Amino acid sequence: MIEIRRARLDDDAALARIDVSTWTAATSPAPAPPAGTPFFDEDTLPADVLVAETGGDLVGYARVGPGFGIPAHRHVLVLAGLAVDPDYQGCGIGRQLVEAAVEEAERRGVRKLSLRVLGPNVGARRLYVRCGFTVEGVLQDEFLLDGDFVDDILMARALA
Repeated sequence: MIEIRRARLDDDAALARIDVSTWTAATSPAPAPPAGTPFFDEDTLPADVLVAETGGDLVGYARVGPGFGIPAHRHVLVLAGLAVDPDYQGCGIGRQLVEAAVEEAERRGVRKLSLRVLGPNVGARRLYVRCGFTVEGVLQDEFLLDGDFVDDILMARALA
């Protein structure tokens, strides 16, 4: 049984462990965080993170927050991170987290939930489409990762 809940400060170490176990050039253009890097900081607050928990263990998270800190963008939230422990991938946890992120965005009263995903991350792109996201733009050859130019796909879901 998977429970989705809001993160707490004491989830920090478990969330950092998930980051280390899932971070690759296929999923993020940023370098992997060094071991021991805290998950929470001034840009990532527990109030903006939903976690998937089973049997007392954290197995995934979705980070939802503002994209730009300006009034003209308050009607949009960004799904700025999604990760599932490799031992639990393929069990539907990613979908549950994305759906929970959509519910959180609706609860906050925004009109749109957007995200960015690397072109080669086909599994994540399929997940987002199944959850109602559509492609709004493609930044071609936006990143150079492991010697390959990679597209950055902009996707979003309109909310009620």
